[in-house]
Amino acid sequence: MSKANAEQESQAWALARCGAFTASRASDLMARTKSGPSASRAALLALLAVERITGQPVETYRNAAMERGTELEAEARDAYSFARGVIVEECGFIADGALPNCGCSPDGLVGDDGLLEVKCPANMAKHLDALRNGDHAREYRWQLQHQLMVTGRAWVDAVSFDPRFPEHLQLAIVRVERDQKAIDELVAAVCEADAEVAGIVAELNNMKEAA
Repeated sequence: MSKANAEQESQAWALARCGAFTASRASDLMARTKSGPSASRAALLALLAVERITGQPVETYRNAAMERGTELEAEARDAYSFARGVIVEECGFIADGALPNCGCSPDGLVGDDGLLEVKCPANMAKHLDALRNGDHAREYRWQLQHQLMVTGRAWVDAVSFDPRFPEHLQLAIVRVERDQKAIDELVAAVCEADAEVAGIVAELNNMKEAA
């Protein structure tokens, strides 16, 4: 893996991941309906094609819940570090060493084998479900496995953090192990989708030449 040091959410970080299949987009990539790939997959491929043609990241809508998660991430990372007695190394965008146009931006590297991924839900009921059932680990399954695919690491701690709860209930931590079957599915999906995006880009470039 190739690790970029640009701070997450910075312009340099946004440019590093421009046009790439990232972990946060993995659920859209893998989304399926009874009849085949979902509309969210088609929308993702169109977005990536636009980013590759323009060389600029497409601005996507950020709601209050997403802003809240960004604001609380550092506090959540510190809480996890203290609870587990580990040092969490922050990182920027990590490019996949084998797959083209693919990478991830985990919320932290833990030791030599682990990752950290933090969620700070605005809805307190979601954190409750995380505490009781570990629902956040299942909801973000593809994002977590994508991170493990790119980094080659063995596990990722999926963390739900809500400082509005009593101190002993603010963290829900679920360790998710590397699932090679899921990773094989992701590799195949990225390769197929990347070829489709390349086809869209080529089609548009040919339009330019014809004009």
